[in-house]
Amino acid sequence: MDYDPQELEARWRERWSESGRYEADPDADADDATFVTVPYPYPSGGMHIGHARTYTVPDVYARYRRQQGDNVLFPIAWHVTGTPIIGAVERLQNREEKQLSVLTDTYNVPEDTLSDLESPMGWARYFIEEHYKKGMQSLGLSVDWRREFTTNNERYSKFVEWQYRTLRERGRLEKGLHPVKFCTNEEQPVTTHDLLEGENAEFQEYTLVRFGWARDGGDVVVPMATLRPETVHGVTNAYIDPEATYVVAEVDGETWFVSDYAADKLEYQARDVEIIETVEGAELVGQTVENPVTGDDVLVLPADFVDADNATGVVMSVPAHSPDDYVALQEAKADTDYLESFGIDPADVAAIEPIPILDIDSEDDSYGEIPAKSAVENRGIESSDDPALEKATKDLYNKEFHAGRLKEFYGDYAGGLVEEVRDDFKADGVEAGQFDVMQEFSEEVVCRCGGDVVVAEQDTWFLSYDDEDWKELAHDVADGLDAIPENTRDEYHHTIDWLNGWPCIRNYGLGTRLPWDDQFVIEPLSDSTIYMAYYTIAHRLQEIPTEELTQEFFDALFYGADAVDDAPEKALELREEWDYWYPVDYRFSGNDLITNHLTFYQFHHGELFDEPQWPQGIVIMGMGLLEGEKMSSSKGHVVLPGEAIGEYGADTVRFFLLNSAEPWQDYDWRDDLVGSVHDQLERFWNRAQEIITDPGPDDQPDLETVDRWLLSKLQDTVRDVTTAMDEAETRSASQAAFYNFEESLRWYRRRTDLDRPAAKWTLRTVLETRLRLLAPFIPFMTNELHEQLTGTPAEDAPWPEPDESFEDESVELEERQVERLTEDVRDIIDVTDSDPDTIRVYVAADWKRDVFETVVDNGDNVGAIMGQVMQDPDLRERGNDVNDLVQDLVDQTRGRDESTLRAQLELDEAGTYERAADFLAREFDAAVEVFTEDDDDIVDPGDRASKAIPFRPAVHLE
Repeated sequence: MDYDPQELEARWRERWSESGRYEADPDADADDATFVTVPYPYPSGGMHIGHARTYTVPDVYARYRRQQGDNVLFPIAWHVTGTPIIGAVERLQNREEKQLSVLTDTYNVPEDTLSDLESPMGWARYFIEEHYKKGMQSLGLSVDWRREFTTNNERYSKFVEWQYRTLRERGRLEKGLHPVKFCTNEEQPVTTHDLLEGENAEFQEYTLVRFGWARDGGDVVVPMATLRPETVHGVTNAYIDPEATYVVAEVDGETWFVSDYAADKLEYQARDVEIIETVEGAELVGQTVENPVTGDDVLVLPADFVDADNATGVVMSVPAHSPDDYVALQEAKADTDYLESFGIDPADVAAIEPIPILDIDSEDDSYGEIPAKSAVENRGIESSDDPALEKATKDLYNKEFHAGRLKEFYGDYAGGLVEEVRDDFKADGVEAGQFDVMQEFSEEVVCRCGGDVVVAEQDTWFLSYDDEDWKELAHDVADGLDAIPENTRDEYHHTIDWLNGWPCIRNYGLGTRLPWDDQFVIEPLSDSTIYMAYYTIAHRLQEIPTEELTQEFFDALFYGADAVDDAPEKALELREEWDYWYPVDYRFSGNDLITNHLTFYQFHHGELFDEPQWPQGIVIMGMGLLEGEKMSSSKGHVVLPGEAIGEYGADTVRFFLLNSAEPWQDYDWRDDLVGSVHDQLERFWNRAQEIITDPGPDDQPDLETVDRWLLSKLQDTVRDVTTAMDEAETRSASQAAFYNFEESLRWYRRRTDLDRPAAKWTLRTVLETRLRLLAPFIPFMTNELHEQLTGTPAEDAPWPEPDESFEDESVELEERQVERLTEDVRDIIDVTDSDPDTIRVYVAADWKRDVFETVVDNGDNVGAIMGQVMQDPDLRERGNDVNDLVQDLVDQTRGRDESTLRAQLELDEAGTYERAADFLAREFDAAVEVFTEDDDDIVDPGDRASKAIPFRPAVHLE
């Protein structure tokens, strides 16, 4: 029977669908209940191969737990909250060329179907049904499709309303001014899922140093933004972009000079801003402004490296402590023509010298009196274009922050470490009117609609993640998690620590309305924190009229009959199913969600549910590359699952995705490697067909040593795969079950007569076990082959357990000795370029074995070993031979497991090679003779026997 993945997989999909194979209901007879979830997709576009891996990894774990006897729930739903879909529809309606190309060229949307996508839910429904759902079903995901829902479903909205009323009642929601990411195009707050660029951007509070400028006789504030306010004593000059647009504006009653974009941002940050006039940056060039702290006059120089869109668009220069500023000043001094073009006397610039303001505590004296100068010169940096400049600046910044002590002119702060006094110094400056503050992003942020995103102060509802008692709850949840990999636990704790209030509403978009103010919509990350609880009862809520889904209904459902007066009976029935499935055993999710969704998930579960319902585990997943480059729907750089499955088959796609890397590691989809996986699976299929056609005897026959060796290796494999699966190490598990064991099979096929009944029985037993081990990974092929072999699909057979009757370390050691001898003989033949007629194998004499035992007893303590062996008169007479042997054996055994070494002592080494003589003769087409070094009838024409040491026989070729 030839391997035809398309025909085979279509047949199994139909069987699963017709039988409702993965529809999970409470079952008291199951060993345990396991609940596995993955982030529900946001269908703003099509499903690509990166998504395929995201959903296949948890599917593998779900299938594994079913074979372990668990009753497993693996549901999916569709996230349609927010504005990205709305923005996509608008771009389609406007017939934007790029949008049309993505739809028709990348995602193969038929042109006559485009009109169906011109409404938000028309768009969402198309990609749900035609991409995600078809893709997931084609991959064979073991999803309970009865429970799917969309987040704009009325019943789901009732559930979200319950959550937010409850949080408000408990004081976890507050209203007030709060910094938010604000799209200037949509004129509303946005969050991570709405962003095209800058998803990881963080809020940064800049200190604005209020330099004074006497402009036309009037006092003007020229605020310059810095993250290092303590360096204000070291300011020597300032820079501005002479060609950018700036404004003179009234800001909260004062006259300020800032870039026009800064004026807009200041207005968004709840300041009263009125533009007086618009000017070019050149107006400030050549002017002097007064340092508010020192009273010094500071010259403003022109510079095209100034980004007028960042902060206020005017920057101060501290060349003693910023390598960037030091290099810029040297370049300004050198470009006299440029200075003169702005009426600046180059001599005035040449006179500017760095002003050191701190000393560095360090045994490393690589930084001198002017640290920035030292940093630049030590690295050989000669221009601002040198890529080493950025690292030099960062390194010095970190050094000065942790080890910099302010000089004596800082008064009360003199001698203080920067990291200890910066905040107080800044606060004093603000209070004295020398400093102000402004919020900015750590990087550029762009909305999916294409609009600029700025930091805005908004009067909004926000989740009070900065409440210390709520943080403590979230930390408790994180402590109780099985965090995979373990290092992500620290990332959760770190996120919990820095999270502040989170704005949770939007002005418009898809989703649930704020229940007490329906002009607002709850934003996507905030409506998706506990939806896993909704999965447990989603299909049964369809029976209940929407108007009955009240606050009291959900209180009774999640908190029990005592939580409300006259609890609805239906709610209490649903509570039984929720309680059966909850908590979530494992949530599989992307590493980019650690700093938002996954941490919110822990906050909300900690607050809304008791500890027994808190999440049990989170497995993090890495990102995908395509032929070495980041996947991009907008650039058409994606692979669609349907196309890959059509070419290679779903099992091949699954197996490649799972074998490429562990879940938390990034992986790279490469067509040539995927094709290789298909070929390997086809060979596996063909080998299996040979066994199924001629399976050998039903009852176990007498087994040879090599049969027992393979069966013993199989038990090792069962144990390795099980251990890996328990840790969600899908790559390690699949590698062990497939590739690693294939190595053992190749050796077995070389070693023995496969026509023997015992060999046929062994190969059938091995195949049956491996099919069950591989069933979570390649379910179509394994189900088919296992059913052909046993009458039962692999997924319906129990997960294998190691059979102790086949575990035999001595057999494995014996076969390893044969394999090593084979390798040694092959190496000698290759080195000598010979074709021997006779191969003689010499086993070490008994006295050498005695020394070996002494080495095992004493480890690598050569002194103790020699002291013991020299007590034996016979060994003492051998003198240097014993000394040399001890050293060889210590080197050979160092670091090896003692139990394995002791098992070796029980091995009949000569008998092992004699039993393998026929194999060696076939392997090398030569006669094979085995001798012990001290045999009376030994044949040793090459004088090789004396070279033998225990378990490393000497070899002579003739």
